[in-house]
Amino acid sequence: MTLSTIWDRLDAQAGRVSARAIATLFHDRNRAAAFSVRFPGQSAAAVHGEEMLFDFSKTNIDEDTLELLIELAIAAGVQARRDAMFAGRRINETEGRAVLHTALRNPEGKVALDGQDVMEGVRETLLRMRGFAREVRGGGICGQGGPITDVVNIGIGGSDLGPAMACLALAPFHDGPRCHFISNVDGAHAADTLKDLDPETTLVIVASKTFTTIETMTNAETVRGWMAARVSDPGAQFAALSSALDRTADFGIAPERVFGFEDWVGGRYSMWGPIGLSLMIAIGPERFDDFLAGGAAMDAHFRSAPLRSNLPVLLALVGLWHAQVLGHATRAVLPYDQRLARLPAYLQQLEMESNGKSVTMSGQAVSRPTGPVVWGEPGTNGQHAFYQLIHQGTQVVPCEFLVAARGHEPELAHHHRLLLANVLAQSKALMEGRGLEAARAIAEKAGFVGDELDRQARHRVFPGNRPSTTLIYPQLTPRMLGQIVALYEHRVFTEGVILGINSFDQWGVELGKELAKSLEPLLAGGARPETLDGSTAQLLDFVAAAG
Repeated sequence: MTLSTIWDRLDAQAGRVSARAIATLFHDRNRAAAFSVRFPGQSAAAVHGEEMLFDFSKTNIDEDTLELLIELAIAAGVQARRDAMFAGRRINETEGRAVLHTALRNPEGKVALDGQDVMEGVRETLLRMRGFAREVRGGGICGQGGPITDVVNIGIGGSDLGPAMACLALAPFHDGPRCHFISNVDGAHAADTLKDLDPETTLVIVASKTFTTIETMTNAETVRGWMAARVSDPGAQFAALSSALDRTADFGIAPERVFGFEDWVGGRYSMWGPIGLSLMIAIGPERFDDFLAGGAAMDAHFRSAPLRSNLPVLLALVGLWHAQVLGHATRAVLPYDQRLARLPAYLQQLEMESNGKSVTMSGQAVSRPTGPVVWGEPGTNGQHAFYQLIHQGTQVVPCEFLVAARGHEPELAHHHRLLLANVLAQSKALMEGRGLEAARAIAEKAGFVGDELDRQARHRVFPGNRPSTTLIYPQLTPRMLGQIVALYEHRVFTEGVILGINSFDQWGVELGKELAKSLEPLLAGGARPETLDGSTAQLLDFVAAAG
């Protein structure tokens, strides 16, 4: 079948199941097992804490729908495109680049680009990172005032979201200097971060491939000025994650403290290499290697597992069913783990910057909606904020729950039991809802009668039939986090292939940056062009009047 035929059949399937209650699918006692996948399968991996279970049984996908979705992946050429990516083909066609971030987490492998093995450079950089991290952690590299106590990473986008998310997620494994992150060009971000730090014991890492990113370099200059007031040689307490050696030298950073990366590593896929240096310093090189190993394990699974049991492919197909077939415009990512508080923001960039496109690889307008709006907060906080809309609102919001079976604080085990009870209850409530008769019984028990009983009962009805998936794993460790991040990377890739778009460029970020450069002089009193629109002129007037 052609892609268009399969899409048409999926549309027909959506019409067929639209009135079906998800809960009725569980009349099949094997439903949960049939619509769940374990990674890495039924091996002894669970003993080592590596196993994860993806349960998508609480969606309205049945066997016929799943077969069509798998046919869609095959017809779109997911497998061939996947193999081309790992083989070093230039699948980022708009920029003429290969996509080889996977090479960063496979240091023992062999990866060719244009006939040349790229792994020698990967291994050399990783070796230098390990040596630098050990020196910082062990006191061999010090600040003017003694051993490094704090590390400040200055970056934005992929140079910030990934390591910031991972450093928070792996807080139980920190045994090195404290890590801080500055990204926003708003001066408040730098001021609030620096106010409690000692410049004499702070290491600053500037993360910018070109060393020209306006937000990053503005913050870097500010932090260098802060340090220069107390430190005789500020450059000695800076490192750079950049490929622009001339610019890093001009900034005063010694070449041995510059860690570069190639253009085949996209920003939002870059924390596996030098962009992850702050994480390596925080948790140590050995645990960082575990993080890489988790990503490499997911790579191997993605490359070899049949589509029907391939986790990244299944996540993508479920997402496509909800967004592109059923038309649900948003998806909530709900980690029941306070330390994964930054995961939704990280996944926002990963998915919305990758697949927020309206043009196919061939330059034609897309025929279906592309990336949904991805958002979320950790549980249980979200339950007391936006779950009202998810349960009783008019929009259907597919939910993705993530949770560990056990936490890191055994003395607080009762907290984790409550956390688990809540996440399990939410997915069950979203599916089952509460009908009018049950709602009437509750309202009646509360003392309402007559017309008021009917009115109150309707406020207590939950429509249910709201889809959700759950990703559950033993514990959040460096290896497990690596598996999760790589899982979502490959999910986004698979969705992009099926939609026929390039998931590895981001032209949508350029126009705003260009206009900001032209508007900054106007804020300093520069002459306004006659073509300036009235709204922007009015806003400039307000700024000027405010002084």
